[in-house]
Amino acid sequence: MFNHLTNFMFILILMLGSILSISSNSWLGAWMGLEINLLSFIPLLSNLKNLTSTESSLKYFLVQALASTTLLFVIILLSFNQNYSFEYYPHLNIVLNSALLMKMGAAPFHSWFPEVMEGLSWIMSFILMTWQKIAPMILISYCLFHNFIFLTIVISILVGSVGGINQTNLRSLMAYSSINHLGWMLSSLLISLNHWMIYFLFYSVLSMSIIYTFYQFNIFYFSQVFSTLNNMPILKFSLFCNFLSLGGLPPFTGFLPKWIIIQNLSVTNLALITIMVILTLITLFFYIRLTYSALMINSTQTKWNKLWPQNISTLTITLNFFSLFGLILIIFLFVIL
Repeated sequence: MFNHLTNFMFILILMLGSILSISSNSWLGAWMGLEINLLSFIPLLSNLKNLTSTESSLKYFLVQALASTTLLFVIILLSFNQNYSFEYYPHLNIVLNSALLMKMGAAPFHSWFPEVMEGLSWIMSFILMTWQKIAPMILISYCLFHNFIFLTIVISILVGSVGGINQTNLRSLMAYSSINHLGWMLSSLLISLNHWMIYFLFYSVLSMSIIYTFYQFNIFYFSQVFSTLNNMPILKFSLFCNFLSLGGLPPFTGFLPKWIIIQNLSVTNLALITIMVILTLITLFFYIRLTYSALMINSTQTKWNKLWPQNISTLTITLNFFSLFGLILIIFLFVIL
């Protein structure tokens, strides 16, 4: 899809829209950046050869238009007072937070997110899971309403954990995983923006490592994982290591950003971090169940192939073993400390 110059132009405008929204010094400018981002993302989603992609792009447009209208409504109400402050308008702050949460698909405004993901290609799914969350997340850090965000964090992790159980569609599973990680990202904003950047980078690389494998082998369901990768046990092993890493199982890489958040939030809000860890164990439960099923029950190999198949790129190998770097890093940290 990136062969066409128009698609490259839309990708560039999409990035510029997010950068404009982040760097704006007024809420109206931030809203304009979000709209530029939205209008450049819709042509990338729609595909005349695939009706499900067109349906997903229409759903995405309607939800984002509703969130943008709500955001613009709050901005207009706040602009009536020249020296407006959220301290005097807490109800407007909640509405503003809700509009931004709807834009990135956090619970309880999440119902559109898995439905849109089901009809997208893997590349568009990755952009929706990562880049499209940057601008709303940074904007929400400017107007955090703590009591409301606490509730959103718990609901997002709960929905992301419970919603992923018994999912056979990999795009739906990645969507619920993204909702779960949104709760952790919002909790990292309670500490600082730097902690959010660390968590977001780790999440993006881990998601890329999983999605690139699915994209290369054209896999959309778990039954395809069992059949397609059955003759490539090392790749299947590294893929499910990345799944466990995405769930935050120590000592994989995905545990490192969660470890940082747990260490910082346990000082200020022990009750919240306890609930978050308990709910995240549900996510690990179905990841471990799928891993056990893939490597033990549905595996027909009597011995491992020591050689990689010729059609696997170097990028796939590098990304899939990213989850194991955390083990090396944790051992290194323990030796130093």
